[in-house]
Amino acid sequence: MTLATLILALVTLQRLGELVLSRYNTGRLLARGATEIAPDHYPLVVATHAAWLIALWAWGRDQDVNLIVLSIFILLQILRLWVLATLGPRWTTRIIVLPDAPMVTAGPYRYLSHPNYAIVVAEIAVLPLALHLYLLASIFTILNALVLVIRIRAEARALAVVQRHYDDQ
Repeated sequence: MTLATLILALVTLQRLGELVLSRYNTGRLLARGATEIAPDHYPLVVATHAAWLIALWAWGRDQDVNLIVLSIFILLQILRLWVLATLGPRWTTRIIVLPDAPMVTAGPYRYLSHPNYAIVVAEIAVLPLALHLYLLASIFTILNALVLVIRIRAEARALAVVQRHYDDQ
């Protein structure tokens, strides 16, 4: 097994684990009265990330690994864990709004409105770069940016409604 294969296996397992956690958190939030906002674009998010992983497996599993760039990717995983820990049971891969819950402003949310998206943008570029897949990094950075335009607009609308509701109380 190459180092690249090991890295891709770990990233794939991580992403699958996050989907399980997201599904669990989504179910619990919906049971508490939360609603999903703008679900129509979610298959596009999943398809983009799945295609990214498939492309990495197809072209990256036997590549040499740039350890300096890999260390940046590992740092991004630490930041990802910070986001997950900050959101706790409110973290999902969907846009889920829980009525009467204040917006999260702790942890990385003190510094950025969308820290998870910033991390994902970096990950989508950095992991292919660690595997010397420069074209793949470019293609998926552009695809992800297009998906994020849709996603962030939908989330911003949802958060604005939540913030107005919370401010009115």
